[in-house]
Amino acid sequence: MQQLLLNLDTASAPTLETFVPGQNAEVLHLFRQMAAGNSADRFVYIWGDSAVGKTHLLRAMSQLRPARFLDPASPVADFTWTPDTALYLIDDCERLSNKRQIATFNLFNQIRESGSACMIASGATSPLALPLRDDLKSRLCWGLVYQIHGLTDEEKVDALTEHAKARGFTLSQGVLPYLITHYRRDMHSLSMMLDALDRYSLQTKRTITLPLLHDLLQKRHEPI
Repeated sequence: MQQLLLNLDTASAPTLETFVPGQNAEVLHLFRQMAAGNSADRFVYIWGDSAVGKTHLLRAMSQLRPARFLDPASPVADFTWTPDTALYLIDDCERLSNKRQIATFNLFNQIRESGSACMIASGATSPLALPLRDDLKSRLCWGLVYQIHGLTDEEKVDALTEHAKARGFTLSQGVLPYLITHYRRDMHSLSMMLDALDRYSLQTKRTITLPLLHDLLQKRHEPI
């Protein structure tokens, strides 16, 4: 039972509803429109630092339409247009091998010719700064380009406070500021840890305080 309560891998898949927009409200609105088939935009590139939510957004979109999620580990053969796929999602473009870059370039052209499918790609930098082939970089510039901004610490605290309220548990002062500075920075991981902390509180019959958080992090072998 204890192992189950502390396991963070049982969390549900990322969704657009669980993405905290912060300064990214415009791109979240666009993705909702695309998911509903109400957008004329077919090519989008998003970029930003690690742990700002790029993969979260792409994984969320992969559940909403007939979609194919691709990343640098995906087979080259999967970077091919098929009529049953409406949305192609390519994560971490900066790490694509040369073969996958060529395949992505060809896929872009195939999608454009299809007249209906869409592509959303992500990377660590703006398109022209990517360490990719020039022809692929130019294709990634053709559509809309958005920088994904990370949440401030204050925005994270506010969002996690609402997350706790929605689930009916309270947090002692100091828990959230400590968590966001001593754990992973992305909201998906922080929310999962908060849920694990709630389960651990119920298991141990202790209130959610900073000592309880220390105890949980130690049990998970996390730095404190």
